[in-house]
Amino acid sequence: MKLLVFAGSTRTGSYNRQLARVAADMGEFRGAQVTLLELSSLNIPLYNADLEAQGTPPDVIRLKALMHAHPGWVICSPEYNGGMTALLKNTLDWASSPIKGHPEWGSSGIKPFAGKVVGLLSASPGALGGLRSLAQLAPVLCNLQCWVAPRQHALGHADRAFSEHGTLLSEAAHAAVQGVVDQVLLAAGRLSPPQP
Repeated sequence: MKLLVFAGSTRTGSYNRQLARVAADMGEFRGAQVTLLELSSLNIPLYNADLEAQGTPPDVIRLKALMHAHPGWVICSPEYNGGMTALLKNTLDWASSPIKGHPEWGSSGIKPFAGKVVGLLSASPGALGGLRSLAQLAPVLCNLQCWVAPRQHALGHADRAFSEHGTLLSEAAHAAVQGVVDQVLLAAGRLSPPQP
């Protein structure tokens, strides 16, 4: 099973990037082929239809291909002002925009998303752990025809949740994140069509 993991943050020391690494390690431990995507590695501008008309950035095409190739995803979503980050929303907006005249991505913007099983995690120094960002993200993904896993986890007090080696200190938090990863792998394995 191929699993794509990424966080909606590029900040150095981001708790959600740390959580994404934890989730990726868990997926690998379960035998998945994991791609840990750093959004900072993509050169994707702020979405603008006029800019898009001049030509879709190459990294958007790369992003679409990555998303399409992985039946299961885990997204770690920071919370800014009660919602998902502009970076994460911008990433989804570009990935869901069809490329006019492109042989693979021209017909439908839904193609990279449809049928993907997506697990949602968040981390925040606050007590709610970024939970409100997940409440905003889930309907966006459903609108893009993703299957959003019922199990989610918001890691509260994330500023003291990780060891110096990047692992989770709490056994309960570890089990909760593992539960999300496991559910994504199970559901993606059952829902994705057989690979040629």
